[in-house]
Amino acid sequence: MSDQPEAFYLPADDGVYEPTSATESPWDRDAQHGGPPTALLAHAIDTTVAPGMRMARISVDFLAPIPRRPARVEVTPLRPGRQVRLTEAHLIVEGQVAVTARAWHITTGPTPPVRTESTPPPPLPPEPTEQYDFDGMTDWGYGQAVEWRFTHGGRDTLGTAQVWTRVRIPLIAGRKLTGLTRTLIVADSANGLSATLPFDQWLSIPPTMTTTLLRHPDGEWVHMDCRTHLGDDGLGLTQAALSDPDGRLGDVAQPLLIRRR
Repeated sequence: MSDQPEAFYLPADDGVYEPTSATESPWDRDAQHGGPPTALLAHAIDTTVAPGMRMARISVDFLAPIPRRPARVEVTPLRPGRQVRLTEAHLIVEGQVAVTARAWHITTGPTPPVRTESTPPPPLPPEPTEQYDFDGMTDWGYGQAVEWRFTHGGRDTLGTAQVWTRVRIPLIAGRKLTGLTRTLIVADSANGLSATLPFDQWLSIPPTMTTTLLRHPDGEWVHMDCRTHLGDDGLGLTQAALSDPDGRLGDVAQPLLIRRR
């Protein structure tokens, strides 16, 4: 799309990043969707890890609404190691920590003698889905920065959803998208895609998100098979299976606060 920003973030000095309109949340135009900050912290952590280690899991805690303002990223190793490594990162906006991420890296090795087979996701639809909206909004930045092609459900339906996603712009201006950042930019959208209650009547808020990765995707497209389960005490759980054309990539889990507006 010709009117897209250059990237989700514009880099500045000393680990500071300026979010563009592509990070825009559907709930508040002055706040960020959780996907881009998740990918930004994962990218920052990845740059501190030795070659030969791959991110296997990342857990992200959203401590407050994330202002769409310049943010500083700080990375701290918690458990250095040659085989496994745990690293923490913070997104700091106006002196306050808005997002915290912890990621485990595991050293890669030889191919095991047994390989588990995974079922490929449904084929990519040949035609684009009409622009994905959210609660009646069709021009919010994050929604436009990703292309969505549904294979089950859709933007106007509630419940289980399956959708191919393609991130349209780089995470950071001047840097190429990686398979990891493509995946994590979209992972936090699972609960919105598979909401079971109407947005204009109910809140469905994930304070945290965990993505566990079998591997990183090949190519531009990541498929999400999302479903949301509701408990009887105001909590919920969203789960999503991540795939690319070659099969399984990993899983997403989001606990939810469910409340009537």
